[in-house]
Amino acid sequence: MKYLLISLFSIFTIFPIYSGDLRYQLERDLDGVMTKVINWRHYFHQYPELSNREFKTQESIVTALTNMGLEANANYGKTGVIAFIRGQNSGPLIALRADIDGLPVTEKLNLPFSSKERTTYQGNDVGIMHACGHDAHIAILLGVASFLSQNTDKLNGDILLIFQPAEEGAPQGEDGGAELMLKEGLFEIEKPDAIFGLHVSNALHGGIMLKPGPAMASAEAFRITIEGEQTHGSRPWEGADPIVAAFNIGSTLQTIISRRLNLLESQAVISVGIMKAGTRNNIIPQIAMLEGTIRTFKDSYITQIRDEIKTIAENVARAHHTNANVEFRIYGGYPVTFNDLDLSAKYADSLSEAAEGNYYELLVPRTGAEDFSFYAQQVPGLFFFLGVNAPGVEDSPTNHSPYFYVDDKALDTGIKGFINLVEDFSEDFNQVN
Repeated sequence: MKYLLISLFSIFTIFPIYSGDLRYQLERDLDGVMTKVINWRHYFHQYPELSNREFKTQESIVTALTNMGLEANANYGKTGVIAFIRGQNSGPLIALRADIDGLPVTEKLNLPFSSKERTTYQGNDVGIMHACGHDAHIAILLGVASFLSQNTDKLNGDILLIFQPAEEGAPQGEDGGAELMLKEGLFEIEKPDAIFGLHVSNALHGGIMLKPGPAMASAEAFRITIEGEQTHGSRPWEGADPIVAAFNIGSTLQTIISRRLNLLESQAVISVGIMKAGTRNNIIPQIAMLEGTIRTFKDSYITQIRDEIKTIAENVARAHHTNANVEFRIYGGYPVTFNDLDLSAKYADSLSEAAEGNYYELLVPRTGAEDFSFYAQQVPGLFFFLGVNAPGVEDSPTNHSPYFYVDDKALDTGIKGFINLVEDFSEDFNQVN
């Protein structure tokens, strides 16, 4: 009997478990986990920081992970944090990622924990807000970390936690975000077998949405600088007006989508978001500047779009007796975010279960962009959307709005989504390895 017990003990310690223990334990622990998640979310929402400047955010994440008994590593991505959770059973290495930066948006929500933070961005005094919901992403991943770190006996394999800065884009002239963390060797320590991520969205409370294949657009910024000849506003014929040239260039750029691209093959968006020129109402300035974004779901379109932008800018400027200089990828760029087709098919049920059936497969990709795409180029990736509208609310302000609202009670679905993915992927991995 003694030797039989020893043999049984050896079997259970060598081979992984498949009993759904993580799910069952989470049901018992979820209320306590959510109390911490909501507190974390409110703190990070109240004190947002911009890309590559998330110093207090980084410090707070390190403190939280250290208090869980985890060894936090703050040596990646300038202000990023990573940590490993080691399961007591054999299995894969799964990466879970949350982005941590805020936006130069002045919050207009009247919450007890609304952001009052301000800073200087591109020479302007601006408010700072977690208008894209990254505060919720941090809180959800910390909640997952808190739960898993206390249940390593039920965890098959290991978890790599990635708290990534600068998803919104590093300041001009700086590296940052997922691309920098990978460049610094993040996946060279131990390469994950898969990576999972989520993004909160102004959608139905607690719903989960997934788009297999191309899920989000590629993105890059462009800048057009038009140089004319400065003169008095009362005598425009004595100079060359870069503002009129800029107006015409901005409107003509829209013909690239409607007249130059075959929209039966793919889609694209070109938008101008910044125009700057002049210092006084009666002075025609020497310089005008346009800055915008390019979005597409087909990499081959990028080259054609760049060529068309350059052709329009230079020739329209010349027609106004001005000159145009065109720059691309001024803040870097993101590739298309691609959801692994095998992961999408296998784990749709895992996400649907987490959302209690409130699950939707998206038919078309989103024109927003995500640097999660860089991770998904290295290992199989799955990126899903979590609806965080208040219960019963169908239409609410979108991400990047000063009124973007996250309902705290929707975040438990994100935690359950991650735990289900971890448990189910680990089980499938162990069955074939």
